Amino acid sequence: MMKVKAIRCALLAVTGASAFSSPRRSSVTTIMSAAASINNNADDSKGRNIVVIGGGVQGTSCAFQLHQSSSLPPGSTITILESQSLASAASGKGGGFMARSWGEGTSTQTLHELAFDMYGPLCEELGVESYRKLPVMSVSPGPNTNKKQDNKKKNPQVADIIPSWLDGSVGRMSPMGYGDDTAQVTPKEFVEKMFEYVNQPGKGPGVNLVIGSCTGIESEDGDGVKVVTGVKYQNAEEEEMILQADDVVVAAGPWACQAEQWFEGAVQLPMEGVKSTSIVWKPPVDEDGNAKFDAVDATALFCGEDDRFGTHLEVYPRPDGTIYICGIGGSDYITTPELQASAFLTSCLPKPDRVEAASNAFQLMSNSYAKEGELSHAQACMRPCPPDAKPYMGRVQGFSGAYVNAGHNCWGIAWAPACGKAIAELVLEGSCRSVNLKPFDPARFTVSKGRGGRGRKKGSVDVGEQW
Repeated sequence: MMKVKAIRCALLAVTGASAFSSPRRSSVTTIMSAAASINNNADDSKGRNIVVIGGGVQGTSCAFQLHQSSSLPPGSTITILESQSLASAASGKGGGFMARSWGEGTSTQTLHELAFDMYGPLCEELGVESYRKLPVMSVSPGPNTNKKQDNKKKNPQVADIIPSWLDGSVGRMSPMGYGDDTAQVTPKEFVEKMFEYVNQPGKGPGVNLVIGSCTGIESEDGDGVKVVTGVKYQNAEEEEMILQADDVVVAAGPWACQAEQWFEGAVQLPMEGVKSTSIVWKPPVDEDGNAKFDAVDATALFCGEDDRFGTHLEVYPRPDGTIYICGIGGSDYITTPELQASAFLTSCLPKPDRVEAASNAFQLMSNSYAKEGELSHAQACMRPCPPDAKPYMGRVQGFSGAYVNAGHNCWGIAWAPACGKAIAELVLEGSCRSVNLKPFDPARFTVSKGRGGRGRKKGSVDVGEQW
């Protein structure tokens, strides 16, 4: 049961200048990169213009993997269209926990395993300092007492992974992992380092960042499908602009459901945003007020339901000495229509009562933090949840050059490298070799138009008469 709760709850700005040439002004301005100005179609010999909508860990991972792929045609351009700033939503506020084996036997097993195996080497190459493997424990709530406890002595069988700061009231403790298949990363740093890496001076064309809100997709009629030609957006000055595009990847987290309108009803992407509060504790300090970064032992905790506070805490100590806590309870559930109206896109505030409850629950467990702990900040974000808790990954039916990568629930950070790789293969090679995307088909909730749907099918595709 504890692993199920852990899987449920493991959640959750860089600025950039676009490398665009001077825009051609009209009522709607079309802009394109220097390479795109002469290579502006999907002919691979002339390069491709690829736009990724969303600058979180999923969108940035897609852009990164596209950029690094040997299948990217020379002269191509990759642009991230982001409404706020990189990692401005859950990717800047999530916990960053990952577990390789926690998807065994499910359709997402490959995402867990592939991403976990990619993270270590990738973070080393990028210079990400917050990545590390760490043990994980299950902890039950203890009695109401504020006395200091020697929990290592009380639990000698797991004393080697009990953190020194867990010196308050706790109940039963058991190991969930010893750090061989569990790890963490601070997602904001990961996003920033990916973007910096692909934009190193002297390394050739990088990834452009354009700040603006997507308002639609431009397309033209092709051979039985609509062919993507551009992405419409509104910039900070509320001017209508167009990015030329041969391919577009929608990776906008909970707001990806807005693509229903962008693709004129060709796909339905029901989404629920789970809006939750989290808190971060400052590192402990010495007598001179200097932070003791190495004083916080690296063991993550998944805590049982605590009815006294309405919490089921997830506690992640980080390499910088801070402690991140989520699983605070009191989440709000944001509907698809609300998300399509951009609910909480620009402002997502924490709940003060949940901050207090989580602080009290944690300080009961940690005598050290009850006496000397200082809260750094509180925050809130949303995780994107499709009805079946599976992500949307794949092509948009009826369109050429249109893809979705969104709705990764509480595992969006953990799966990001694998999802980016899968989408890059799909876009550049025409099929995905690394991951079976069939369970994640974006069309699985799309209602077929007309009277069809009662005849023979091959997978989700109608075959023969549909009466």
